[in-house]
Amino acid sequence: MLKLKGAILPLFNQEHENKMIINTGSRTDTVQYYSDWLLKRFEEGFVYSRNPRFPQIVTRFELDPKVLDCVVFCSKNYEPILDRLTEITDRFNTYFHYTITAYSKDVEPNVPSIDKSIETLIKLSKIVGKQRIAWRYDPILLTKKYTKQVHYETFAYMAKRLSPYIDRCIFSFVDMYKKLKTNMPEIIFLSDVDKNEIAKNIGAIAQKYNMIIQTCATGENYEQYGIFQSGCMTSDILGNANNITFKKVRHSGNRQGCRCIENRNIGDYDTCPNGCRYCYANQNPQIAQENYKKHNPNDLMILGNLKPTDEIQQSSQKSFLETNVQQKLF
Repeated sequence: MLKLKGAILPLFNQEHENKMIINTGSRTDTVQYYSDWLLKRFEEGFVYSRNPRFPQIVTRFELDPKVLDCVVFCSKNYEPILDRLTEITDRFNTYFHYTITAYSKDVEPNVPSIDKSIETLIKLSKIVGKQRIAWRYDPILLTKKYTKQVHYETFAYMAKRLSPYIDRCIFSFVDMYKKLKTNMPEIIFLSDVDKNEIAKNIGAIAQKYNMIIQTCATGENYEQYGIFQSGCMTSDILGNANNITFKKVRHSGNRQGCRCIENRNIGDYDTCPNGCRYCYANQNPQIAQENYKKHNPNDLMILGNLKPTDEIQQSSQKSFLETNVQQKLF
């Protein structure tokens, strides 16, 4: 028999638990590989999410615009969901992160080409509006193939084409975690001097195309180059994109250096088949591919269903939007 507990996960306090921003894509590319599942969850009005640190704990989130303030997407390919995206955008406040980098199949094996990705972003922009789209150029890393000059030329090409269709550009430098050194032995260490030079050049390119540019989860300050320090999911960004106003809330983020408003993720680690060699969310590409094959779009979670030993917790959801501006659809 499934165990149903109270409202709150023991790992978070009440204030954290109540801020209702759903993030669909920081653990896996839900849009590219699990769109049917995602749309079905929104159609049925709820989703379950397994705690990655304590897998016996499962939280149920209600996908109801009365208690869900915004749905944030992050993907490297929105093509699979474009035809049905209005099933979500017509009911919910939304914001879209679209990652397009300088890398080819040697680094991102299952990601569409730069030109194909640009075309898809333009389609997305025409559906949801440029104010709801952030182009992510991250992570920036260096190899003998992907030099600083390659980044400057590629970024300039993308910025020229994308700037009319986006709200802003967000970039970050790769984190040199232990697994990355194994997955990408050819990677070249980024010194502070390298980072400063790169920031200066892409900042100048962004200014040339009148494009807002900011860092994400980085301690460095490049404001002298016109680069803002900000979270990539703040109440101001989400509010301005959807013409809504949030109550004053803390932006303590989800990890060190993060300046975002707290959000809840409904994806699973080790489920993204993109195969990006710099990925932090997969142990290795083989496990992700195996898990993807196990996926059933009718399941309540991306990977699997509830187990008899699960401890189910109902999320205590509460809107943090100002009264009378909660949803343009009401």
